[in-house]
Amino acid sequence: MIPGVLTVAGSDSGGGAGIQADLKTMLALGVHGMSVVTAVTAQNSLGVRGAWELPVEAVRAQYRSVVDDIGVQAVKTGMLASAELVEAVADLIAGTDAPAVVDPVGVSKHGDALLAASALDSVRTKLLPAATVATPNLDEVAQIAGVRVEAERDMRTAAEAVLAYGPRWVLIKGGHLPGDAVDLLTDGSEEHWLRAPRHDNRHTHGTGCTLASAIASQLAKGQSVPEAVAAAKDYVTEAVAAGFALGGGIGPVDHGWRFRTGTER
Repeated sequence: MIPGVLTVAGSDSGGGAGIQADLKTMLALGVHGMSVVTAVTAQNSLGVRGAWELPVEAVRAQYRSVVDDIGVQAVKTGMLASAELVEAVADLIAGTDAPAVVDPVGVSKHGDALLAASALDSVRTKLLPAATVATPNLDEVAQIAGVRVEAERDMRTAAEAVLAYGPRWVLIKGGHLPGDAVDLLTDGSEEHWLRAPRHDNRHTHGTGCTLASAIASQLAKGQSVPEAVAAAKDYVTEAVAAGFALGGGIGPVDHGWRFRTGTER
């Protein structure tokens, strides 16, 4: 049986991030991707031109339609836009017997807001406690927990601050720091530092969505959290290396890099 993974996220019309990136990642990693659309964005390689969230009842109906019939082996959340959507999705994943990877999306690659300021408290008190793994980048750590990470030594403090909100594990993504791309995965008792060379490639649109979806895909296949995160990091590192130009701005990572290299990992 092919494991099923459900992404609950926004649509990226440019195809580099959001549910489009999630489904491409899931296909590349050998799981069956399914989707709950939470918002529609009009965006391209230059930025987000507009965003429209879906009604809570539409999001809930999509989720229940999938979970009640097909079932899921993992859930991944992305753009949730509003406090109402955050709380509804948090309730849904808390009631689902499957690991949940929460990517607390706050802004786009271009700096466009994708989460209302009024939703931050709901992320802290409802969504993060339902997460098996939370995957904030450094901007999201500052937004959610008020911790500024300016060097690798600050990442442990950031992880502790996010863990205080209740996720079982947190992955602090240090991609915005200089030097190697270093991330910290911890549950508060054990730590895993993941390092990869930084590729000189500006086409990195969709990295956060892709990483969270890759983690969910590996969890759905039965891997432990540390195993799933390490495998996802390897996949994303190669996807960044193969990122390509698209339009006039920041292009996407290449979700299908392994299909062109014949590499299985």
